[in-house]
Amino acid sequence: QVQLVESGGGLVQAGGSLRLSCAASGSIFSINAMGWYRQAPGKQRELVAQIGGDTNYADSVKGRFTISRDNAKNTVYLQMNNLKPEDTAVYYCNALVIDTTDKYDYWGQGTQVTVSS
Repeated sequence: QVQLVESGGGLVQAGGSLRLSCAASGSIFSINAMGWYRQAPGKQRELVAQIGGDTNYADSVKGRFTISRDNAKNTVYLQMNNLKPEDTAVYYCNALVIDTTDKYDYWGQGTQVTVSS
């Protein structure tokens, strides 16, 4: 089992910045990748960024968002710069665990990011 706790959301004006943090605990040795997803009202949850063997970003955030990890603190960060109103969503931290027979997704509780125009 993996537990994830997010922090760092809030309200910011367009063009501003926020940094989200996600602290992992539990069976962290089993995590293959960690990432951030977001879900806006009326929309499906979408991948924002993921870090594992490599790093991947949604096209909509490339050049503005940066995902990083501090292994000593078991924490993943999402630095969000030049925020836009369309970035408004609940952001969820995700941990992906892959074993020999299956894969498992663990989720944080979500943190609200609101960007005003």
